[in-house]
Amino acid sequence: MTTHDPVRYVAKNMRVDLELIAGMIAPGSRVLDIGCGDGALIDHLFRTRGCDARGIEINMAEVTRAVTHGLPVMHGDADIDLAHYPDGGFDYVVLSRTLQAVEQPRAVLRQMLRIGTRAVVSFPNFGHWQVRWQLLSTGRMPMTRTWDRPWYETPNIHPCTIHDFFALCRQDGYVVEQWLAADDAGRRTPWRRFPRVANLFGAQGLFLLRRA
Repeated sequence: MTTHDPVRYVAKNMRVDLELIAGMIAPGSRVLDIGCGDGALIDHLFRTRGCDARGIEINMAEVTRAVTHGLPVMHGDADIDLAHYPDGGFDYVVLSRTLQAVEQPRAVLRQMLRIGTRAVVSFPNFGHWQVRWQLLSTGRMPMTRTWDRPWYETPNIHPCTIHDFFALCRQDGYVVEQWLAADDAGRRTPWRRFPRVANLFGAQGLFLLRRA
């Protein structure tokens, strides 16, 4: 009989940017990871920060993979199922590289900050210089390491920039407690104090939010 090893499994599949997200979460917190994929962040938070972490994922194959490795992941849709969670049920609600793929990103953010004290959000930055250059030089939808599917196959329906996200937070009254830009691989970049530069050179943005 084969014995599964969650630690080895997750270490092999852990995205670099998820470590940056984990660094924004206090040890021992209650965490809900929306669009959690195979549960890599959940396992990482449990093992390294002692968190009570669980997730929901729309892709049933990913849910099965996570559950098979002993991770508390349920099948669910961020656009629909967050409404069933009680107010204040979590300390942190995480949405990593998924905001641009949900049907109602503004409503999803509102639900996240209803059920969680804080929200951690990451998304690919459509303001990156490579995206701008490809649109300018070819007149076609860009293809980069981050935006890696043709327009007719991508799940991304609401691309935004780092500037767009700051504007939405101001409009809806969310306080940005921390933010940073990262490169394609998810490594921290040095432009956090310069939003205009980060919007040009950051491949993705990561934000820690709370209600005002």
